[in-house]
Amino acid sequence: MTTAFDAVVLAGGAARRLGGVDKPGVRVGGRALLDRVLAACAGARATVVVGDPRPTVRPVRWTREERIGSGPVAALDAGATALRGPGDGPAGLPASRSGSGDVPASGSEPADAPASDGGSTGLRHSAGPPGPGVLLVLSADLPFLGEATVRRLLAALEAGAEAEAALLTDAEGRDQPLVAVYRAGPLRRELEALRHAHRGLDHLPLRFLTGGLRTVRVPAGPDEPSASFDCDTWEDIATARARIRDHGAVLDEWITAVKTELGLDLDVDTGALLDLARDAAHGVARPAAPLTTFLVGYAAARAAEDGTDPAAAVAEASRKAAALAQRWAAEQDEAG
Repeated sequence: MTTAFDAVVLAGGAARRLGGVDKPGVRVGGRALLDRVLAACAGARATVVVGDPRPTVRPVRWTREERIGSGPVAALDAGATALRGPGDGPAGLPASRSGSGDVPASGSEPADAPASDGGSTGLRHSAGPPGPGVLLVLSADLPFLGEATVRRLLAALEAGAEAEAALLTDAEGRDQPLVAVYRAGPLRRELEALRHAHRGLDHLPLRFLTGGLRTVRVPAGPDEPSASFDCDTWEDIATARARIRDHGAVLDEWITAVKTELGLDLDVDTGALLDLARDAAHGVARPAAPLTTFLVGYAAARAAEDGTDPAAAVAEASRKAAALAQRWAAEQDEAG
C-alpha cells in the first residue's frame, strides 16, 4: 500500500433499528464492531473516530459533530476537520499511533477531548504538518471489512488520474460512500459547497456529497466479498456471527480474536502449530498437544526477548518440538 492516507470512522449513529444499543461496541466473533473496522485501517497515518470515546484496541483520536445526531455528512465533516493541517484550519489534536508512526494532526473537538490509547486518555495539543491528502472513510459497523479492500480502494484512486473518490460497490452495484477513499481537497470543497447551498450539513444524504465528485467504483473482491456488509439490525448481527463461525473462517477469526484480546501483533504459521499439536497428540498422548504448544510459545517469547524475530522464534521452536515428537513416536514404534 503505497498511498499515504488518514482515516475517519463514523461511530456516532443512533442505532434506532437496534433499539438504541451501543452499536460500535456490539461484538461479532468476540471483537467489538469498531475494533474490527479499526483493524482494517491499521495502515492509516492518523485515525479519527467520530463518536463518544471508549477504550479501543488501537489508539485513535475522537471528535463529535457540532450537533450530535445530525447525520453522516455532518459527522464526516467533523472527522475531516479534525485531520486538517495547520494551514487548513484550527490547531488541535495530535494523531494517534498508527501503522506508519506518530504524525500530528489537528482537530475540531473541545480542548479537553480525550484520545483513546487502549483505554487511556490524552489532551489536545498543537497541530503538526499537513495530512497526506487522502481520507479513508468508514462506518463502524463493517464486520467483514479487511485491509485487502482498503488496498484496492487506494489503488483505484491512485490509478484514476481524474478521480476524486473511489467507492466500494456491493453485490447489487450500489455505491457505499462509507466504504470509500476521498481526495481531501475535493471532499472539503464539496462539503463547503453543501454547507452554503443548504445552510448547513445537518441530515443531508451522502449522495449529495458524492454527486459532486468524480468517482471510480470498486466492486468487492473475491478475497473479501462481504466487505460492504453492515450491521443495521439484530438480524444482521446474527447473520454476521453465523458467518464468522463457518468452518472455513472460524479458525482464522478465533486466532485473530485471541491475539487482539492478548494484545499481540504477531503473524505465525498456524498450519505448523496445528501439525505440531497433531504430532504431539498422536505420537505422545492427546493431552500433550495443548501443553506442547504452550511450551513452544513460552520458548518463543524467551527467544524474542533476546532479539529474535517473534514469528521466526515460533517457527524454530515448533520445528524442534515437532522433531522431538516424531522421535518419540519412532521409539514407541521400535519398541513394538
